[in-house]
Amino acid sequence: MKALLHATAAVCAFGTYAHAERGSDGQLNIIYWQAPSTLNPYLSGGTKDLQAASLILEPLARFDETGALQPWLATEIPTVENGGVTEDLKQITWTLKEGLVWSDGSALTSEDVKFTWEYCTAEGGGCAQIEKYGGITSVETPDNQTIVVNFSSPKPYPYTAFVGAQAPILQKTQFAECMGSNAVSCSEQNLAPIGTGPFVVSEFRPNDVALYNANPNYRDADKPAFANVVLKGGGDAASAGRSVLETGQFDYAWNLQLAPDVLASMEAAGKGEVISGFGTLVERIMVNMTDPSSDLGPERSTVAHPHPFLTDVTVRKALSMAIDRELLVEIGYGDAGRTTCNVLPAPEIYASTANDACKTQDIAGANALLDDVGWEKGADGIRAKDGQRLSLLFQSSTNAVRQDFQVVLKQWWSEIGVETELRNIDASVFFGGNADSPDTFQKFYADVEMYANNFDGTDPEAYMSNWSCDQIPAPENQWQGNNMPRYCDAAYDEMALKLSQTASLEERAALAKAMNDMLMQNFIMIPLVDRGRVSAKSNSLGGVILNTWDSELWNISDWYRIKD
Repeated sequence: MKALLHATAAVCAFGTYAHAERGSDGQLNIIYWQAPSTLNPYLSGGTKDLQAASLILEPLARFDETGALQPWLATEIPTVENGGVTEDLKQITWTLKEGLVWSDGSALTSEDVKFTWEYCTAEGGGCAQIEKYGGITSVETPDNQTIVVNFSSPKPYPYTAFVGAQAPILQKTQFAECMGSNAVSCSEQNLAPIGTGPFVVSEFRPNDVALYNANPNYRDADKPAFANVVLKGGGDAASAGRSVLETGQFDYAWNLQLAPDVLASMEAAGKGEVISGFGTLVERIMVNMTDPSSDLGPERSTVAHPHPFLTDVTVRKALSMAIDRELLVEIGYGDAGRTTCNVLPAPEIYASTANDACKTQDIAGANALLDDVGWEKGADGIRAKDGQRLSLLFQSSTNAVRQDFQVVLKQWWSEIGVETELRNIDASVFFGGNADSPDTFQKFYADVEMYANNFDGTDPEAYMSNWSCDQIPAPENQWQGNNMPRYCDAAYDEMALKLSQTASLEERAALAKAMNDMLMQNFIMIPLVDRGRVSAKSNSLGGVILNTWDSELWNISDWYRIKD
């Protein structure tokens, strides 16, 4: 695999950009082996769903391949300097571009933007992106083009609501009856949202395939170049990589979580190229602070029942100490991975060095730590204390690299007296966000679980608020929210609030680092690998610019077929 590049444009050097009218380049074939389950990004925290929706739904602004904010549906990025943000930092005013219409031909107005905030914050709605709308007291619409967002206190970084692929605009007319507890039952709306993006849904089969046609009312008359898109799900990362790099059946494959030698072998076939770039994606183990026992019925994995032994910080610390992160990088990612001891690895100003001890495996130290607090090994080598065995159910999504990781983690943990049962779940289900499924990463019906996550843009305010008390998934919010460990600490919440009110970049960095360090030093989650985004494109596909700060499909309206 080629050396990993940071946010590099991956445009072929040969051929020309020749399309002159919308749809002239025929069909674009994309494979996301983690199939999308919904096209409403407010009902899922899964990247696969957010990106599938990004062909249709758009925000006021988004992040380019460098992480810089760019106006999208808005005319410009509001700032204090241009008068769009008030001096007291308690109000931001956005202005919509003139003439924007939804794919059904109706006008996009400020009322749609206001409605999106109302939709996500409606009581009982279980909005997966609720942290994006924190601190907003009201949204005013003085005219059809103007949106005035008011905050309860100064908001030095006001670019979370309506910004990035995680917080796009919904059409009020379509979703008006889908507020609150009605949100998940609006199947027609959630599976075929009306948008302003370059494509419209023609057919969507959850956990299988999404079919799109070029939006006839898209604002750029000659875009998109492709008449239709097939976004196929299913299979695995290896088959997805082969379909682009070896057979040429598909034009683009996302998230090729494969060993580096496997990717290099595929790329050698000459049909396409691997593209990659580092952002904020961290493979991590989440530790369940609540009891997932099925004996608890509907109260399992809720704060009503603390975990029987993972509430012991010594156990959590020992699990981390037993891990050889350098070996995980070697077997799983090669140049596309780096060891990390942080859940917030980038940008550099936010990266803490206070937790670097985790980069050195210490089996002996982990054993001594458990010995010292009375976790004694039995005849079978498994530790117990007061009748409670250290026995874990460890779940993750189905993926060759993750299953390799599970096997070696199970071995290391056995060396410190921890018994581990492995479970893997189809990625489309695991990340699907279905409140009725027992197998989602939000439900977390296991002791520990492994996956990767990241955030839009380069500012970590909304991301770090994920572990605030009000972000805990629960039956009351339809199991939405991003605080999978069910962690709750008033001191952490206080820092999250302070971060939202702090203007100085240096002070923001110090707060973000302190929040990261609190999570890491309490071992609420166990970071493993700072992962680069790795995808593949065919040699005949032009216009692709890999973006690790927003949707990977962020500029799909500019993609085209290279003419020989």
